[in-house]
Amino acid sequence: MAEPRKILLGEDELPSAWFNIVPSMPTKPDPYLHPQTREPVGPDALAPLFPMALIGQEVSTDEWVDIPGPVLDTYRLWRPTPLIRALDLERALGTPARIYYKYEGGSPAGSHKPNTAVPQAFYNKQEGISRLSTETGAGQWGSALAFACARFELECKVYMVRASYDGKPYRRSIMETWGASVIPSPSPETNAGRAVLDQDADSPGSLGIAISEAVEDAATREDTHYSLGSVLNHVLLHQTVIGLELKAQLEQVGVEPDVLVACVGGGSNFGGFAFPLLAEKLAGRRTTRVVAVEPTAAPTLTEGRFEYDLGDQAGMTPLMPMYTLGADFIPAPIHAGGLRYHGDSPLVSLLRKEDHIEAVAYPQSKIFEAAVQFARTEGILPAPEPAHAIRAVIDEALRCKEEGSAETIVFNLCGHGHFDLKAYEDYLSGNLLDV
Repeated sequence: MAEPRKILLGEDELPSAWFNIVPSMPTKPDPYLHPQTREPVGPDALAPLFPMALIGQEVSTDEWVDIPGPVLDTYRLWRPTPLIRALDLERALGTPARIYYKYEGGSPAGSHKPNTAVPQAFYNKQEGISRLSTETGAGQWGSALAFACARFELECKVYMVRASYDGKPYRRSIMETWGASVIPSPSPETNAGRAVLDQDADSPGSLGIAISEAVEDAATREDTHYSLGSVLNHVLLHQTVIGLELKAQLEQVGVEPDVLVACVGGGSNFGGFAFPLLAEKLAGRRTTRVVAVEPTAAPTLTEGRFEYDLGDQAGMTPLMPMYTLGADFIPAPIHAGGLRYHGDSPLVSLLRKEDHIEAVAYPQSKIFEAAVQFARTEGILPAPEPAHAIRAVIDEALRCKEEGSAETIVFNLCGHGHFDLKAYEDYLSGNLLDV
């Protein structure tokens, strides 16, 4: 029987628990530190920003964390997501490699981000919070949280990095359709935003600045908590629904991956996709290569330093052990706004530091070249962020062609590019700049 091009799971096969990689890691991550005292941060310090359920998940050493029923009910709007073989891309490349992609673009927000936005909204609602503040880069995370807040009847305030606010107006529109209030960051509404504008009135903004504004917003209001779309342990935990489904789908058709590929900014897409299979590699049951792909404009894993650093520019977040370019680093305004972050998840960073994963960086002209080739062969227009993964996948497939190696390459297509047409317009007209 021929292998199906699209591999699906039934609704009853949706994971009922998230997977925590920490118990599987050879070296356990170091604690977060208070930015002033440099002492380990306890639950009380995080309570003004997060509900206790998420704080518990942030420091959990349990391998499995149950998914609440209301969260599962919402997941079922789009999950499980398909695993698709890229046969037409394989033929176009003339490669003996087999290429598969897990497609997360079918969610209401068009990306993987609702996988964590939904439980974050749920837990905050449970704790009596009525309003959430957050930042967003390209807009995928802001869209996801706006959707989740609408589901659980919460107010939502989004500080959107100005480069994306100006360049992706329809992302703003979808957030506002779901009831969110969206403003460009840096903004005059917070001390952090005003400080940046005093130095540069035309600042394109950064995720570090927008995080400072959203954290300040939450810290100064009793009805508000802060919600983060990447980096933190509980965010990556929620995203493991992707990798757990992937593992079941690969087992369903008897496919063993040789290479796993995903883009990385803060790390939620990469960790959620790779961690369930990476844990088996750490246990010696797999030899799969795991590749993280980032932009040369923000080359955190490839050129950053592993050290304690702030998660934001204004110094309102804990110090985290991670690969970083410096909290004051402002990347150029590339179209992959979701990857314009100065640091990476502490979990992903530690795994990279100990060489359990690989990292590679590309300029945006190369990633859009790959994105257009993928769209013309597979028919899906990818967001600029997963186009980084596609670039690496194509290069791996061409390596297999040179070597005559029939490897299996699997990547995460974490979102569609329907709101990123200005980026494609710039590329197709020859106006896309590499930085």
